[in-house]
Amino acid sequence: MGFMSYISSYFHCVFSTKERRPFITAELRDRLWPFLGGIARQNTMKAIEVGGVEDHVHILLSLPATMTVAKAVQLIKGGSSKWIHENFSDQRDFAWQQEYSAFSVSVSRLDKTIEYIRGQAAHHRKMTFQEEYMALLKKHRIEYDERYLWK
Repeated sequence: MGFMSYISSYFHCVFSTKERRPFITAELRDRLWPFLGGIARQNTMKAIEVGGVEDHVHILLSLPATMTVAKAVQLIKGGSSKWIHENFSDQRDFAWQQEYSAFSVSVSRLDKTIEYIRGQAAHHRKMTFQEEYMALLKKHRIEYDERYLWK
């Protein structure tokens, strides 16, 4: 019997609605979060936790070795956008922003990341999306130019 390849590949992905408009109503959210998990499953990914608020989503993904983060996010955003347009007639203007962020997560930090994603509603009573986003970039030591963050 040959050696098997085993991969541990976790990413905390964050993406917002176009122009950070508050498209994600409570009614949509209750159906959208499980749907995002379904898109992940259909594409050999695992959505460990999904959360967010009216204008953005956090999703903790486990990816197979053969899938890039860019492809994973493309599949999730594309599939969910199509589904929203087909199932929510009041959401004709819905769109995701093209950009996204993805942060690698060590197995030792999975529980903390899940807790963080679950606490989004409470979190955003104290902090704006912009403040949260810049804190995530700093925490993950990603260099950025603030002039280009909020175009």
